[in-house]
Amino acid sequence: MKRKKYVNRDISWLSFNARVLQEAMDPSVPMLERLKFLGIYSSNLDEFFSVRFSTLKRMISSNIDSSVLFGEKPERVLAEILDKVKELRDRFDETFSEIKELLKKRGIHFIDETQLSEKQQQFVKEYFDSRVRPRLIPMMLDNIKNFPYLKNCVIYLFIVMSRDNDAKNCKHALIEVPVDVLPRFINLPSIDKQQYVIMLDDIIRFGLSEIFKIFDYTKFEAYTIKVTRDAEIDIDDDIRTSMYEKIAKSIKTRKTGDIVRFIYDRKIPENFLNFILQQNKLTEIQSIIPGHRYHNARDMISFGKSGDYARDLFYVNPAPIYHPLFKKYNSIFQCIRENDILLHYPYHSFHSFIDLLREAAIDPKVRSIKMTIYRLANQSNVINALMNAVSNGKNVTVVMELQARFDEENNIKWARKLEESGVNLISSIPGMKVHSKLCLITRREKGTKENYVAISTGNFNEATARLYTDHVIFTYNQEIAKEAKRVFDMFTYNFRNFRFVHLLISPFYLRKKIGDMINHEIRLAKAGKKAAINIKVNNFMDKPMTDRIYRASQAGVKIRLIVRSNCSVIPGIKNLSENIEIHGIVDKYLEHSRIFWFHNSGEDNVYISSADIMVRNLDRRVEVAVPVYDQKIKQELMDYFEIQFQDNTKSRYINHEIENTYIDSPESPTARAQVDIYRYLENKKY
Repeated sequence: MKRKKYVNRDISWLSFNARVLQEAMDPSVPMLERLKFLGIYSSNLDEFFSVRFSTLKRMISSNIDSSVLFGEKPERVLAEILDKVKELRDRFDETFSEIKELLKKRGIHFIDETQLSEKQQQFVKEYFDSRVRPRLIPMMLDNIKNFPYLKNCVIYLFIVMSRDNDAKNCKHALIEVPVDVLPRFINLPSIDKQQYVIMLDDIIRFGLSEIFKIFDYTKFEAYTIKVTRDAEIDIDDDIRTSMYEKIAKSIKTRKTGDIVRFIYDRKIPENFLNFILQQNKLTEIQSIIPGHRYHNARDMISFGKSGDYARDLFYVNPAPIYHPLFKKYNSIFQCIRENDILLHYPYHSFHSFIDLLREAAIDPKVRSIKMTIYRLANQSNVINALMNAVSNGKNVTVVMELQARFDEENNIKWARKLEESGVNLISSIPGMKVHSKLCLITRREKGTKENYVAISTGNFNEATARLYTDHVIFTYNQEIAKEAKRVFDMFTYNFRNFRFVHLLISPFYLRKKIGDMINHEIRLAKAGKKAAINIKVNNFMDKPMTDRIYRASQAGVKIRLIVRSNCSVIPGIKNLSENIEIHGIVDKYLEHSRIFWFHNSGEDNVYISSADIMVRNLDRRVEVAVPVYDQKIKQELMDYFEIQFQDNTKSRYINHEIENTYIDSPESPTARAQVDIYRYLENKKY
């Protein structure tokens, strides 16, 4: 049988989510962090069905050419997805049961409404009456014309009421579990120093007889159901409508998208299940998936935020490092003028970037601030600093991407606040997402305009900067600064083509330049010289780039890839990819940074970038890759890559089997990149 040359994107993504599940299965991970990884796994899967699975369904219904899936037929991919999802679901359930048993040994008990002590029953009754019942809107299902609309990724209890001696005479109802306003996990009064937790679903089950007491039933059953809807949004071309209005309309459409997955409690009687499926016209969808009593495990992400739990049940992360060079100067601008600076989040503090904006807001020499924004924290100090700058007479321009998936409403909210404060706002560009991470500050110094630039691999978001690994470079290099200004001019002058020598900009230059650098390594290898390519990205899912990497391998170029999520490249195929090795790291922080490193006869071309190696990043988004010219910073990034590649604790081999085998190098000392990088930066001398 002929071996495939490419891994399908969706199957590769499921392999990535299996690595997330591996973290929940890992006994060395603190127990409440294991629960959190179960939540992340579940949240990821919800998004996968909302976006990728629904896209496949559309492709099938529209007879889209299978070549866009690297030659795979959508029907075959869809069937493979469902098989894999069911396999992982069983692994998930086993892991959750195991963690609950381990927590029980630590005095933390998950109990349901049937296991409450008398004291706990009193607590639950009071909690139900005061907090829960006012939030419930029971929907009676008997004799209604239309079944109530089921919201996307919301859990419902399907209620069956009957009498002990008359099972046939029953009533049915539906209750939404209000986790949008109440916590999913509620801490109960402790008993003999033992801690007890009950889920909101079970508090509702406890109160069913009270909710429906007017019917005089004696038996109440409750079965959880949940639907996932198609969440892709379409932006029309009506020039009479603002981008705000288009996206707001599309968000409403998303909430009513077609159902692409239905999950139910496997204990529900078949006649009730068939009733729900028929009422929602779901008998023809393939993704009807039986589960257990509880759904929406993504709520586990927040478990432990309330409650007095032992510290060893969590990761204890060291405090972020404040870059030592900033401490040597009274002004951040003076520091950047004399030193290019590279920050590594979350190991370095994001406060340095906030400090830069705050200083710019009050500095009388600062004339303007320009920024691109993709995602923001819910409480954003970045926005506060920009609005403060406007109040102090600075000219502030923000390119706000309104189409950041699942952050559209948040970005619209911030965009309106910025406009109201006097910021010059450039909103989404139809057909082109602005995904670059740029900040350009202009000062008047000794009669001339001088520019300072921050270019990042990740969002200017203080919340994710504590959880995601990213790089940001601060530079006074005026050549790079001039080209950063040209990027902002592109938005102002309707994408007029500007010339770039230093920055690699998509959709114009990035694909070609990366291709040129790969070809250069190929020529070196063919000439018998050392040739090497090292790339770290979130996703490597692009057929032309995959083919280039294969050609480089065939020529003898040594290629090392670190890919967190989707990867189309298959290493180790004889006469095709035997010079390629791919690792994937999943650990306590989400790997998000992008590094491109080409050996270039020992002169080492090194870039950090906002772009992954994907069609959307290279051809349909505005992305920026910035070259690193400072030799010390270049070496710092190469060291960073090497530390990552030597990880033998949390790194997995990515291969044609996509089996997520941990890298085991017993002859080498134990290495864990996310610990070793912090230690490296903590001890680094500047």
